[in-house]
Amino acid sequence: MSAYDYEELGLVAGLEIHQQLDTSRKLFCECPTERREPAAADRTLTRYLHPTKSELGELDDAALEESRVDREFEYLGYDTTCLVEEDDEPPSRLSQEALDVTMQIAALLDMEVVDQAHVMRKLVIDGSNTSGFQRTTLVAQEGEISTSEGPVSVVDLLLEEESAQRVEATDRGVRWSLDRLGIPLVEIGTGPDISSPEQAREAAETIGMLLRSTGKVKRGLGTIRQDVNVSIADGARVEIKGVQALDDIDDIVRLEVQRQVELLEIRDSLRERDAAVGEPQDVTAVFEDTDSGVIAGALSAGGSVGAVRLEGFDGLVGHELQPDRRLGTELSDHAKRHGAGGVFHTDELPAYGVTEAEVAALREAVDAGPDDAVALVADDTETVELAVDAVAERARTAVDGVPEETRDALEDGTTRYLRPLPGAARMYPETDVPPVEPDPSAVEVPELLTEKAARYEDEYGLDAGLAEQVAYGRRFTLFEAAVDDGVDPTLAANTLESTLTELRRDDVTVARLTDDHLMDVLRLVEAGDLAKEGIGDVLTVLAADPSLTAEEGVEEAGLAGVGDEEVREAIVEVVERNADQVEAEGMGAFSALMGEAMGALRGKADGGQVSDVLREEIQKRA
Repeated sequence: MSAYDYEELGLVAGLEIHQQLDTSRKLFCECPTERREPAAADRTLTRYLHPTKSELGELDDAALEESRVDREFEYLGYDTTCLVEEDDEPPSRLSQEALDVTMQIAALLDMEVVDQAHVMRKLVIDGSNTSGFQRTTLVAQEGEISTSEGPVSVVDLLLEEESAQRVEATDRGVRWSLDRLGIPLVEIGTGPDISSPEQAREAAETIGMLLRSTGKVKRGLGTIRQDVNVSIADGARVEIKGVQALDDIDDIVRLEVQRQVELLEIRDSLRERDAAVGEPQDVTAVFEDTDSGVIAGALSAGGSVGAVRLEGFDGLVGHELQPDRRLGTELSDHAKRHGAGGVFHTDELPAYGVTEAEVAALREAVDAGPDDAVALVADDTETVELAVDAVAERARTAVDGVPEETRDALEDGTTRYLRPLPGAARMYPETDVPPVEPDPSAVEVPELLTEKAARYEDEYGLDAGLAEQVAYGRRFTLFEAAVDDGVDPTLAANTLESTLTELRRDDVTVARLTDDHLMDVLRLVEAGDLAKEGIGDVLTVLAADPSLTAEEGVEEAGLAGVGDEEVREAIVEVVERNADQVEAEGMGAFSALMGEAMGALRGKADGGQVSDVLREEIQKRA
């Protein structure tokens, strides 16, 4: 990828950060914010969704395009979801707990909280919500964060309900899970103040740190998503949805700049060639005896082949925009939105079983000249008509340059077309939920994670690395509770960070351990009922069977504490077994025997006690 002068290109970017809140209940009902496995579903329901007009009688373009794809949506319900998620019961009042956390976030972002918050409906008919809309409410405005490249404004902070979780595609449409639907979610939108890929990443990292400082946000894959808006001076605003990892943001911005630069080069070439797009035509007769598996398969199923002449496009449909993605890929993305498997075009033919003779006949059928390209789709006739129309429309916009649109972030940093940009026509008031009057004075401003790490170092004597690990980890609230309960800070920190990390690497299902498990195990160590060396073994037992208490876990692990006399007996046995080494090396044998002694006691005794007794026994025999 070429290095670009982003200032010269006029790069402008902004972020939308979506973060799930870790609250006790969902935003508009009393259901827990608990995620479930699809196999645990105890009921299903089916919906078909269609767009509705706004108060001004307008239809949103994005919703209208979604409605052109005829799909059935199936939803999985659980014993932890209710009729509100199924859109069979009106929503309850907005969660005060979620509103309080949102006001804490507003304070950290230096934002002004609104006097009255009104819940709105945002039209969404992709199946991610049973009602066909998402409830959202503006809570705060006009904030700012700092980056090394200058300040970035924060335009708005919204509290809204999370969408349903997509499970899989079905023969008739899409299957969704209702466990995620309704979890409180904040959306933070920055201004278009970001001027480099590096600043985009830094801004996202800063906002992420502020969110985690509340201690009330969910952690893990899928709990935070970033949308990135990118444009260059001669390009257009493109919204890239679903960036999962902060590490990907700078690459996403770089690759979108590359895509827009390449599209502008294609635009200039097309204008020089006086390019145009012809009308879609049925070219089924060209392929009656084809050996192409894709085309023959469509025709044998009663389908057809449609094509469109792209005047002046020869050589440009195969022009690379991003790694392994070309203008032809963009045409294919639009065809796929209407059910087609993809697009063939003459920049890549003959190939895929299509012969040179068939390419020549195809060109003749659509009256394509040597400077023209031809795109074709083979599928059932209805799909072909929709898909070829979509290809033709996308080709026409290539003559104009970069289309405004919403794109989906892919794992390699490239993107694909999703839908047109949404407009104001998708929003209208929610009549089932009354407005609320937020009171920012009723909430405390959280301590920043940076401040927390410094405090842990100063107040608890943790080294800088461990202090930062705990502060930025997902269990800092548990750490503070343990220390307040009298647990040694270093023991608590090492257990919650180092020990759990080691267990996770050993494939122990750490996620099954509750805060109560961890706290109770730490208390047993502090009380002298469990040697700290046995913590990992006990937590492994509890992870395998979370129904056990910490005390039962100790028994199950065979680590019930032993008395001083039993400790000495075990160590004497070790020393006697290695009498020759002790006699020859004296205290030089200590390190080797210490490991053997700890192994003999299997975590039943504290390392300090074992060390003291071992020294005594060696000295007796030296």
